[in-house]
This record gives sequence, C-alpha cells and structure tokens, in this order.
Amino acid sequence: MEHPEFVQVIVSWYQKNKRNLPWRAVKSAYYIWLSEVLLQQTRVNQGLPYYLKFINEFPNITSMANASEDKILRLWQGLGYYSRARNMHATAKFIVNELNGVFPDSYKEIVKLKGVGEYTAAAVASFAFGEKVAVLDGNVFRVLSRVFGIEENIAGSKGRKQFQTLASSLLPDQHSDTYNQAIMEFGALQCTPAKPDCINCPCAHFCYARIHKKQDSLPVKIKNTTKRLRLFNYSVITFGNKILMSKREGKDIWTGLYQFPLKEATVPTEGSSVGQYRHILSHQIIEACFERQEADSEAQLQDIASQTGSTIYTIEEVENLPKPVLINNYLKEYFF
Repeated sequence: MEHPEFVQVIVSWYQKNKRNLPWRAVKSAYYIWLSEVLLQQTRVNQGLPYYLKFINEFPNITSMANASEDKILRLWQGLGYYSRARNMHATAKFIVNELNGVFPDSYKEIVKLKGVGEYTAAAVASFAFGEKVAVLDGNVFRVLSRVFGIEENIAGSKGRKQFQTLASSLLPDQHSDTYNQAIMEFGALQCTPAKPDCINCPCAHFCYARIHKKQDSLPVKIKNTTKRLRLFNYSVITFGNKILMSKREGKDIWTGLYQFPLKEATVPTEGSSVGQYRHILSHQIIEACFERQEADSEAQLQDIASQTGSTIYTIEEVENLPKPVLINNYLKEYFF
C-alpha cells in the first residue's frame, strides 16, 4: 500500500466524521496546550467539562499564572494525576514571567516546558503553529500497528522508534496538522481498542490486522508494572461543624491536596472506623481506613491541630479545598 492512499483515506474519513470539539476551532497555543494537558490519561467526554471550566476561569495564560495552586487543584479535582495540574501551573507562570507571556512556537522549544512530553509538544506545534511534526498518541499507535502490521512492543524503545519513523514518513507536506487530527480521531472513533468497526472501515481492504484477524492482538504493549499496596489510616477529627484537614507536601501522590490527619501503616489496623475504602491508582492501591473522633471542645480541637500539623476548617470551607477523590467521596458520604 502506498502511503498517500492511507493519508487520503484517513483525511477524507475525518472530514465526514470529526467531532465538534472547542479546541479544534482555535489556533491558540494556550487553549490547545490546555486541552492536551487535560486529556492526558483522560477520555474526551470526561475532559471536556474540565476544559470548559478552565477556559471560563482562566481565559488566557496570564490569568492561569496568577491563580493560586489551591484554585488550580480544586478545578482539577477528579481528573487524577495531579502532577499534571501542578506542572501546568508552573509552565503558565514560566511563560508569563520568563517569556513575556508568549507561548513558544516550535516543537524544539515547546518540549522544554515543564510537564510537556514529546506527544504534547508535537500536538501544540502541529495544531497551533502548523509545524510538520508527527503526533503519536495511543490512538495513533493503534491505527499504525493494525493497518501496517507492526508487532513491535509500543512500550519499548525499539518499537517507539519504529512507530516514530513510520509516523513521520506519512506526514503530508501540506496540511499535516489536519492529517494528525484525522489519524487521532480515527483511532478514537473508528479503530477503537475493543470492537473496532471493521465492517464500515475505509481502510478495511488494506488493513493488516483485519486481513490477518489480529485486531485483538495489535498493538502489542508489554509493560511490567507492579502496583504498590499502601495502608492509610485517617483520623476524622471534628467539633461541631469544624474539622481538621492538612495539606499534603513532598513528592508523593496528591501533593498540594487536602486530607484528614494521616498515619500510614505497614499492616492493617482495626478500630472504630466508620468507613473503609479501596482506591486504585495507576501504580498504587490505597487501602484507607477512616476513624471518626469528636473533640470535647474547640480548645481541644486546636490542641490536636497543633499536634498533627493540621488546620481547622468549617465543613463549608472544606468543600472549596482541593481534595483527592478518595477524601472527597468520604466527605460526600458523611458530611456534604
């Protein structure tokens, strides 16, 4: 199969089937970058409401740079992978303070920004500035692997190099940004991970995976990950409508988010818990136990706050704090 045929088929399909997504209607590097950061590890239907919230709250990169981290994290709450939000905020401040508010306009410079990897840099360079650079996300890996019969592991360096070479060779000289959008959309809607619509696929007559019935085995992804089990014992300490919360620091998960006073255990404990939850992250499993305590007085609550390095908040104030989903779910069940 000649590459031009594939490109023409994909672009033609895109013109008929593309979704009307707000970041496609603009050439603003800020909006495109924001959409790409939000959609990392996130489906479009989940990320779209967050995108709309962010552009409404921060219509330009200066307003984002001037916002507090708490506000950024509170808007982000529920998306997970909170380091994305902190890196996004840091990048906004860097562009405003060090680059006079001007977004870098080339892949080579964009990829240097904090939290911006090769994929995001390529997407912004292509969609905002029309640079001829291949965009490789999970959708593109899947389409290329199936159509061209690439059985190399996409999680390995050899495989990534092979896919990068092919993806770059496919880029048309004109309107490469449209082609990049097209192949990503094709993977998202047509050549889906499970049950791809092969019957109605315009690539069906030359697709390696369809011809060899390998749709379920391509792409090949071999990634050895072992989830770490962690045991969190939270103390839910209240007096009236006041409650203790502390801000997570350091380089652990959920940095910058608020939680109840915490003791991490090495073995499970039993006590007068009123809630036990299992929370699964990409590389960790959190087994959380919540123990409810009522202080005798506000003075005692203040003493406990000092001992645990916590702060006293009203329940209403806690609603506006950025919190991990695990904590927010508990609060919704017992307080909100």
